[in-house]
Amino acid sequence: MHLLNLGILAHVDAGKTSLTERLLHTVGITDEIGSVDAGSTRTDTLALERRRGITIKSAVVSFAIDDVTVNLIDTPGHPDFIAEVERVLGVLDGAVLVVSAVEGVQAQTRILMRTLQRLHIPTLLFVNKIDRRGADIDGVLRAISQRLTPAVVPMGTTGAAGTRDAWFRPGLDAGVLDVLAEHDDELLTAWVEGSAMSHTTLRAALTAQTRQALVHPVYFGSAITGAGVDALVTGLKELLPPADGDPDGPVSGTVFKVERGPAGEKVAYARMFSGTLRTRDRIPVSDGGQEGRITAISVFDQGTDARADAVPAGRIARLWGLADVRIGDALGEPRKAYEHFFAPPTLETVVVPGPGTDGRRLHLALTRLAEQDPLIDLRHDEVRQETAVSLYGEVQKEVVQATLAEEFGLEVTFRETTTICIERPAGSGAAVEFNKKDDNPFLATVGLRVDPAPIGSGIGFRLEVELGSMPYAFFKAVEDTVRETLGQGLHGWQVADCVVTMTHSGYSPRQSHAHQGFDKSMSSTGADFRGVTPLVLVEALRRAGTRVYEPMHRFRLEAPADTLGALLPVLAALRAVARTTETRGAGCVLEGDVPAGRVHELEQRLPGLTRGEGELESAFDHYAPVTHGRLPERPRTDHNPLNRKEYLLNVTRRVGS
Repeated sequence: MHLLNLGILAHVDAGKTSLTERLLHTVGITDEIGSVDAGSTRTDTLALERRRGITIKSAVVSFAIDDVTVNLIDTPGHPDFIAEVERVLGVLDGAVLVVSAVEGVQAQTRILMRTLQRLHIPTLLFVNKIDRRGADIDGVLRAISQRLTPAVVPMGTTGAAGTRDAWFRPGLDAGVLDVLAEHDDELLTAWVEGSAMSHTTLRAALTAQTRQALVHPVYFGSAITGAGVDALVTGLKELLPPADGDPDGPVSGTVFKVERGPAGEKVAYARMFSGTLRTRDRIPVSDGGQEGRITAISVFDQGTDARADAVPAGRIARLWGLADVRIGDALGEPRKAYEHFFAPPTLETVVVPGPGTDGRRLHLALTRLAEQDPLIDLRHDEVRQETAVSLYGEVQKEVVQATLAEEFGLEVTFRETTTICIERPAGSGAAVEFNKKDDNPFLATVGLRVDPAPIGSGIGFRLEVELGSMPYAFFKAVEDTVRETLGQGLHGWQVADCVVTMTHSGYSPRQSHAHQGFDKSMSSTGADFRGVTPLVLVEALRRAGTRVYEPMHRFRLEAPADTLGALLPVLAALRAVARTTETRGAGCVLEGDVPAGRVHELEQRLPGLTRGEGELESAFDHYAPVTHGRLPERPRTDHNPLNRKEYLLNVTRRVGS
């Protein structure tokens, strides 16, 4: 018996959750098929999910296909919840990407497929809704080949598409050899020589190449009528690779979801890649950092989860006892560094407490939400007593509002959504503060130089002073403070892509009065270095100068050609730049860049401009310098080292020496 950890992914409304329900019914887990419209699905358990008919949180359900145990993870399809999908991708053995036979390849479909290919996750495609009016089998298959990947193998034929009698009949056609020969020299030779290939040989090659994520079998069917689902179940069993991992090896796992239990305790969802984790085990969490003790385990089995004493390699489990666990943490030996597969959020909004809503309770509730979604970045402003949250889109804002009301009893509203910009150094700049000189009230010498770095390189910290020139803890205090301070540049935005070099260092050695203990008024402490570093760094930044960059989305817009005259002025007003324009019969395709903050408005206006026929897909692509109007500023949430007098009053309660 082997295991398969399977993800179901799709653009919103392609029928992903309906397919999950049909699979559970087909394999005998449920007697009745849950309905998204009726709010009776097995995996959409949140009241908000049932009410809105969309998946917000990933959910795990297990079932057996003969001798294969499948842990199926249903993921959100709406782009606002892409972070939930991201966390699941790192624990999958295979995936099913659902495409609608009516709507075809959509924006999120392309983003998901590109990511699956980049991560080399074996993927089957399921073209759903072949029973719906408007189903275009040939058109969808053509779009898959053109816009997703040409390495697709249709796994059968369809008939009566667009009617309730639509059917799917499994079988490989002659074209399969063309696709498989691309990656197999023996098959290529046979193809060139015109030799006949047995069905067994072709099937074996198809299985091998699918498991290597070289080709992608395509099934057709309907989650509502069940057409084609039996064939898909067979494909899951035969074509996707089993979970690997040695249950006797060193313990290694990854946490991909965290929720709170009835008593407020943390419950971690983890995939084990190696070893066996048992109750009462003490386990290092996150690269040998803090240790946690497992108090309870439950594993998924036959549609539910049941308590167990242990979880071996390959399985997914719920774990209790890890009080400090976070999403992305490694359990035991780190398998690999946790990476982000999608762009971070580019929007943010301030949460405004409603009448009678306690600010402290609200902050605690938002912190709980951020535990479950690390990309909901919280920025708390102590001065203004405000908390801002980062977002992917407006739907996510509605979900946060409803979750706070339903789960925490807190009524909130939001300010206008704004764009999250970044800053990059415009040049090089240096500054230094000397111990016991001028008006430096800190017993520390710190000199820093800021230099630009290549785009995407992040933050680097280097030393031009001897590491032994002062205690290591002081160097660590400087580096940590540098990284924290760069969270807010000259205009309040995070500073990216720079190298900070420490050019001067100095401290007052540990001193004491006769017959007395350590006197910190005469001796340097870490607090001195943490205090002076922001002043030095922002002065170096001021001398270097910074440029503000706004997030840009790459867009692709399909619309009737005769609406182009109405579209182009609107695109220009939204500061969207069309890089290419292509006419295809009665339609046209525009590709270009648009500021992230204008995407929502473009989505809202598009139907009216294109008679409802326009299709827009967009995704974060890069940051571009802000060259129009006033530079956007973000209020600071720190002690404001840009104002020396204010900073010293806040930190030391005195202006200087």
